[in-house]
Amino acid sequence: MAEAHQAVGFQFTVRPDGVDLKLSQEVIKNIYLSGVTAWKKKAILFKNGVLAGVYPASPSSWLIVVIAMMSSLYIRIDPSLGMIDSIKDNLPYRSEIHQAVLSGILFATGLWLFLIYLLRYTLKVLLSYHGLNVFEIGYKRPASLVKMFSGRRPLLYSFQASLPRLPVPSVDDTICRYLESIHPLLDNEQYNQMKILANDFRDSIAAQLQRYLMLKSWWATNYVSDWWEEYIYLRSRSPIMVNNNFYMMDLLYVTPTHRQAARAGNVVHAMLQYRRKLERGEHAPVILSTRIVPMCSTQMERMFNTTRIPGIETDIVQHLTDRKHLVVYHKGRFFQLWLYTGGRHLLPSELETQFQRILNDTSEPQPGELKLAALTAGNRVLWARTRIKYFSQGVNKVSLDAIESAAFFLTLDEEPQGYDSTKTNSLDSYAKSLLHGKCYDRWFDKSFTLISYPNGKMGINVEHSWADAPVVGHMWEYVLATDCFHLGYTEEGHCKGDVNKALPHPSRLQWQFPKECQEVIKTSYVIAKQIADDVDLHSYLFTEFGKGLIKKCRTSPDAFIQLALQLAQFRDQGLFCLTYESSMTRMFRDGRTETVRSCTSEAVAFVRAMEDTSKAQRLALFRKAADKHQHMCRLAMKGPGIDRHLFCLYIMSKHLGVDSPFLKKVLSEPWKLSTSQTPQQQLNLVDINKFPKYVGSGGGFGPVADDGYGVSYIIVGENLITFHISSKFSSPDTVRAQTNQRIIHLRYWDKLNDLDFTKRLTALSTSSDNTAGAKLNATHPETKATGNQLSD
Repeated sequence: MAEAHQAVGFQFTVRPDGVDLKLSQEVIKNIYLSGVTAWKKKAILFKNGVLAGVYPASPSSWLIVVIAMMSSLYIRIDPSLGMIDSIKDNLPYRSEIHQAVLSGILFATGLWLFLIYLLRYTLKVLLSYHGLNVFEIGYKRPASLVKMFSGRRPLLYSFQASLPRLPVPSVDDTICRYLESIHPLLDNEQYNQMKILANDFRDSIAAQLQRYLMLKSWWATNYVSDWWEEYIYLRSRSPIMVNNNFYMMDLLYVTPTHRQAARAGNVVHAMLQYRRKLERGEHAPVILSTRIVPMCSTQMERMFNTTRIPGIETDIVQHLTDRKHLVVYHKGRFFQLWLYTGGRHLLPSELETQFQRILNDTSEPQPGELKLAALTAGNRVLWARTRIKYFSQGVNKVSLDAIESAAFFLTLDEEPQGYDSTKTNSLDSYAKSLLHGKCYDRWFDKSFTLISYPNGKMGINVEHSWADAPVVGHMWEYVLATDCFHLGYTEEGHCKGDVNKALPHPSRLQWQFPKECQEVIKTSYVIAKQIADDVDLHSYLFTEFGKGLIKKCRTSPDAFIQLALQLAQFRDQGLFCLTYESSMTRMFRDGRTETVRSCTSEAVAFVRAMEDTSKAQRLALFRKAADKHQHMCRLAMKGPGIDRHLFCLYIMSKHLGVDSPFLKKVLSEPWKLSTSQTPQQQLNLVDINKFPKYVGSGGGFGPVADDGYGVSYIIVGENLITFHISSKFSSPDTVRAQTNQRIIHLRYWDKLNDLDFTKRLTALSTSSDNTAGAKLNATHPETKATGNQLSD
């Protein structure tokens, strides 16, 4: 253990003439350096805390206000309108000069603080205005004001106090939008029944629930996020593997080194650099909408040193500070690895040495150790009870504490993975490995598990309750860019730098499992294995066209893909379904996500037109559906969404003990098509136009419904779209076993190209004269109604 290793630095012997104390100079040096580093960190944290606390002003502005105030007093001008004299009369000093100086400084400080709060409130008002017009042309004027009041170099948390609160929509608006969203999915009788339930809810308890919800929105920083985390994630008792966790892949075409230990060394070192900047608040805030609107950074606080702790009724998210070790899993053994020496991070070459030592270790797993992590993949109640019974004392508690308090978890995997153009299912295998692995080689409770493969590929599995995918994507982009373009490797593929072999070896975690505990581990593994084996996961790279061509159509790439997915869903199932698209609400304080209900009446009309070859106006219907989808996305991001409001009303009804058939019906509706777009280039650290091979392939998640699809997509650069599509083998509705076609039929682009759809859109949108538009209208009569609109 590390404590035992440090203890050998102090040796003493008892002699007749007293105690002979010997101190290790190396240990004393490390203690001194650690202390210096700790004080430097405290000083930096204090400085950055002050900078963020007075933002959008700066500490130097205080001196400017004081100098201006004292100068005005020197020339006998009192800008305080007598307030300085009032302060002077209450000061205990007898010297008139001291009283004048001190009273001027006190008034200048008060004025400075008042101006800070005025600027902050003004910025909050301007950022609240974006909730109404952030995507519209009319926002340009307030945008210039936002820039003027925002200061020059904001830190990660500079905007936090200026972010507006998430507004609570009106009940009438939410119900109206909800009924509109389900209209294309129900027949007339079902729709009328739902309308009656909605009206009964509005006329009975809706006003009472809304009043309490408004009260919560005034008191809490966000009226949704705490309940969302607790009731959607932490109170769920089903296994989190596949059902909750998601994954992110490595670079698609590039593997910087094929040495497993070296790649892990660079990546872990880059993560430590990211964590240091994160703890100090030195990252730049994430900005949306042409670098105008700041995003909330709250979720980033729990990225490291965080573990989901199981409970009988609900889990908790445990976040610690300043964790200095890592836990590594390899071939059924758990190793504790210290990340610091002499008050600094281990260098990449030192980390490589440590990881290679673990890879070279030939010791056998202890009884029950091999599949121990399956406890985190199985039923939550079973894991919670096992944790209380077998991990509350002794070596098991010490070892479990080491895992749960680690900065993060690392798995040195044994089987190579990654994209291989010569293998048909290489991405599928890679995705399944990242999503669930062998069900016992990832610690699914950690905020994230970093996975290293023998061929040098990497990936991460993320626990979802503490944050959403864009937050983890921000860190992952930084790590990959730092690994490839800043740290680099030698010609032999090793980490750069000298090898320090004097570091203490990683220590094995010790376990003592009775037979009963080993049986519980096996039970959890069986449960997890059944879930993993049922996952049908397909990852696909689409290179025929991408964002570049779609944007030439003057259409949102996201709307284009969502409409194509509706077409694919209808051709696959023969019917439409409730569709979930995740949209972020981080423009507001502590915001997380909102749902975009992508299956609109306009989308249904477009899909039916595509299926009816005699139907005209396909292009007009596409444009109308795309515009409606964009409008729905704007509503979700601006606050007046549908599902989070109804969710909170339902939770409030449960707290008050009142029953609502309407809310119960809404919250029980299954999302058979669950979709999400993974953001790309949040940091712009790599110019993918200059380095087109240094792109990632995004990530994915498991299906939400047993008989539905989970679709994650990432729009990479101008000419690549990657898809990660999941379903369950056990569902006869999503698996075509007789044709062995799995879920590849969701490749929608073939269908759109049947009508040369995108080429005609591009030609129409880029035509610069009326003659071209007239020719196109004559050739394709269905475009006649929208020709002028698209040309504009």
